[in-house]
Amino acid sequence: MPHTSKPPVHALGAQKARITAPRLLLFVSVFLNFVAFITVLRRSEALSGIFSQRIFFEESWYGGEKVSVEEDTQIGVCAPLHNQPPADSTPVPVNPWRSLTIPELADIRAWLEDPARDLNLTEVRSSKTSDNIIFLIEAYQPAKDAAIAYLASPSPATLPERHARVTIHHGGWAVPVVKDYLVGPLPVSAATSMRPLTEIYHNGEIPFNARGVSHLDEMGVVLAELNAPIADILQVLFGATARGFANDSLVGGMSGPFSFDGGFRRQWMSWRRNRAGSFLLPVNFYQYLDTSGTDPSQWKILKHIYHGQVFDSTEAFIEAFNNGTVVRHRHADSDVSWTERTRRGPPRDLDDRPGPRSVSFAGLRYRVDRAQQHVRWMGWALYLGFDRDMGLSLWDVRFRGERIVYQLAPQEAMAQYGGNDPMQATTAWQDRYFGMGTLVRNMIPHYDCPQEAVYLPAVTHTSLGNVVVERAICIFEQDTGKPLTRHFGYEEGEFGATKSYVLTVRSTTTVGNYDYCIGKPFDYLFYLDGTIEVRLSASGYMQGGYWNAEQEGYGARIHETSMGNLHDHVINYKVDFDIAGTANSLLKTTTNQERVVHPWLDDDWGQEVIQQKITKEYITSEDDSLLKYPQNFQGGYAIVNQDKLNKWGYPRGYAIHPGYNAIHNTVVGSKRLLHNANWARYNLAVSRRKETEPTSSSMWNQNLPGAPKVDFHKFFDGENLTQHDLVAWINLGTHHLPQAEDSPHTKAVVATSSFVLTPLNYFDYDVSMELQNAILLHPPKNVGDAYSFDDYGVKQDFTCSPEPPSPFEYVHGSTDGSASFRESPDARRASEMYMRVRLGE
Repeated sequence: MPHTSKPPVHALGAQKARITAPRLLLFVSVFLNFVAFITVLRRSEALSGIFSQRIFFEESWYGGEKVSVEEDTQIGVCAPLHNQPPADSTPVPVNPWRSLTIPELADIRAWLEDPARDLNLTEVRSSKTSDNIIFLIEAYQPAKDAAIAYLASPSPATLPERHARVTIHHGGWAVPVVKDYLVGPLPVSAATSMRPLTEIYHNGEIPFNARGVSHLDEMGVVLAELNAPIADILQVLFGATARGFANDSLVGGMSGPFSFDGGFRRQWMSWRRNRAGSFLLPVNFYQYLDTSGTDPSQWKILKHIYHGQVFDSTEAFIEAFNNGTVVRHRHADSDVSWTERTRRGPPRDLDDRPGPRSVSFAGLRYRVDRAQQHVRWMGWALYLGFDRDMGLSLWDVRFRGERIVYQLAPQEAMAQYGGNDPMQATTAWQDRYFGMGTLVRNMIPHYDCPQEAVYLPAVTHTSLGNVVVERAICIFEQDTGKPLTRHFGYEEGEFGATKSYVLTVRSTTTVGNYDYCIGKPFDYLFYLDGTIEVRLSASGYMQGGYWNAEQEGYGARIHETSMGNLHDHVINYKVDFDIAGTANSLLKTTTNQERVVHPWLDDDWGQEVIQQKITKEYITSEDDSLLKYPQNFQGGYAIVNQDKLNKWGYPRGYAIHPGYNAIHNTVVGSKRLLHNANWARYNLAVSRRKETEPTSSSMWNQNLPGAPKVDFHKFFDGENLTQHDLVAWINLGTHHLPQAEDSPHTKAVVATSSFVLTPLNYFDYDVSMELQNAILLHPPKNVGDAYSFDDYGVKQDFTCSPEPPSPFEYVHGSTDGSASFRESPDARRASEMYMRVRLGE
């Protein structure tokens, strides 16, 4: 082998030096670049903070609930949120408007069922219409004076007594009747008693024919018996069955109201194909049912209508079919897949990717007390309430420590239809009757609310038991995507913008009678300048009719034999303002055109000017406070405190602005809404607040248009409105003129309505100037240089790697702690009620 000599020792040392030097330089370069990178990202941090041991030894660079320039917070993996907001310390220990708990409901039920009460109650699942049953148990809200006294000086001694409203169907009485009772004080003790709750109603007793929907199986059983003689005829006429079997291909749906003054209980029923979206699949066959009284064996079919042909009895219908005098029509649409929500059509470019979502990189910025259902955000604070009739309500709404609104709550939701058939021409729904709170369902995560939303539960009581919905309410904050304020300018102090965030408190209900199975998010949006927006959106299946030439003008054809029918939606809200106290007044502001001569003007233009001028006046009497918005929205209304002025001498107040679709009811005088929805005739109304006038409607109003339990017009009896505790009753809604794009579902983009409550001289300046999420730009000294800026220490480029969102999962709520109920037929019946009646069930 050839000999290879080794280099001398000193040569090896030089070679190592030549190899090591570049590596050392590379290491130093990488290190300095790393330092520079971190320094750029952490502009406000000292180097000692950058090199703290947390970076190298902890899982996350961000470990706190709140980020500020003083904290040693570092960028990396975001702290786990798990949709947990920072804890809230409530202003008072107990929410006086909280719902009854499951133990409280159980105790009240046991107390009512005690023989000492002599109520002779029967458990609903084993009862008949002719029995006495508990229909409803829920919290009855305390008197306002008592609640305010507790808020001002919280203690066990000032905590208002707790009571429950209990509704009993006395079907077992010789003269059956429905009664509301006040039960309390709670918790149940020797001091607990009950008395009729009558002071909040007009017109005496609640007739039994106006009762709530409780015995959900009786209708199907009776209809199966009554229609058995014509089952073969229906199969011939429609190629579908209604025999009381599980595979029946026809179902029925009722119209309301069921009664005029309680003297009868009758419903028109439309028959439809039993498929997805059956509400859009009528077959043009109707029956008029009499379900008066407590004995189902006496219920009967009064009329049959087949394609406009009227038969006054079942026997007459059968005879006409047999003798061939029934004019037959071809079956309604045979292909009904169009009513399903399955995806169809060509895919859109990039739609295979999930869309953008909001992430709170520095942690959620609102606080929630789950037990007391109190929410606090950016100067806002409020309590949540929940009831069977209308669901979510807000209480003691404060901004920057001052109460703005004592109560903000939906009151009623009305839908009145038109059409050339017995169903549409007679339908006027009022959803309070069906229980919009009870019909609340769990939100669909990632769809009903953003992925970061915090969910809160709700408890309601139905005739079938206590229903707990774990995700009944969601709360989330979002960037609106546009600045709250902005101005470009050249002078120092002119150029800047303020970020606009909004906090949303939402509850969604699926009402089986409101455009049929339509989902309605009730939104309360809070803005950083003190504005509150109340918004409602709707989406779902319409109450569809059968299309033929005679329906022209009553809606729009959306398929071969299906149509959407013309109707109005009007939803009423109660806003109990407390503007700088409870002494408030109603201010009307309008603008009008004037002609004025200015002597300083020259002849080139002439001395006459046509311009606007503001007129302000106070509405002092309830006789004048049933209101519509001014023409062209030239002005509006506000609740102000004349005794509390801002720095510039104006009374502090909040203005009521129309938002999307500021409508009122179109049809006035219909017997089906004769006196039971008088609130819907106006854009808004303002009345003196009274404990005996807690709501603008009642669940009983649905079936008593001729003798409503709450007649809204009776609130307005000429009382003075100057510096008293006032309530504004505000409407929103939509005129729904259906179109092809409503097939198969109406869309929330169009079916949205709102109103806005905004400060009117309530402050001395724009209080959003307080916000740190803002920027002020300083003009550069040299043209072309970058602007310097002041971001008040809040870095909008703060970032971290957020935790993955929870995977999609959807479950129902539970009843009485039993998971089996949510899969039982009772749960579905309670939701659909008389809107999807299956024979034999």
